[in-house]
Amino acid sequence: MAMQGRVHYYENGQVEAMKKPIHCFKELGCELIILTNAAGSLDTNAGPGSVMVINDYINFTGVSPLFSETGNERFVNMVNAYDKGLRHKIHSIAEDNNIHLSKGVYAWMCGPQFETPAEINALRVLGVNAAGMSTVPETIIARQQEMKVLALSVITNYAAGMDDGELSHEQTMKYANKAASNFKVILTEFIQNYS
Repeated sequence: MAMQGRVHYYENGQVEAMKKPIHCFKELGCELIILTNAAGSLDTNAGPGSVMVINDYINFTGVSPLFSETGNERFVNMVNAYDKGLRHKIHSIAEDNNIHLSKGVYAWMCGPQFETPAEINALRVLGVNAAGMSTVPETIIARQQEMKVLALSVITNYAAGMDDGELSHEQTMKYANKAASNFKVILTEFIQNYS
């Protein structure tokens, strides 16, 4: 099953908006969810047009899609939130196809404005490799549903203050298209070989 797009927290302030689709996937028997996003890179070795596998995240929004939950199910273990075995498979596919694939920590920022250079400097000190406005709520919900999670970021820009370019949504779209061919190879082979 595939979804085109998602609800972002910045659209309406409803952090739990992705519960219904992910719960629906689980009810239909999905055991694995692959999350994708566009992100800004804090790593000069992972420039615009490249792809990064997320190996962990930091939630800088201060919110959770589980706020309204009751019972012990709301206390979700987030260690290895992004399945280590699935990440290894993705790296093997990229290597076999001579595709540069970075890995790192993703920071969830609420948006919709881009981050400031001061925020990016703070994120870098904390070990963040890419920043974006999604993915973490879906990860939390999927892990609560005991689904395996794999997440990939298409790097669409360097983060604020890292170059002289002006950040814009148009730039995001331009570099997302540039990464499309490699992204398609990685994702298609993963889906074909997943078992």
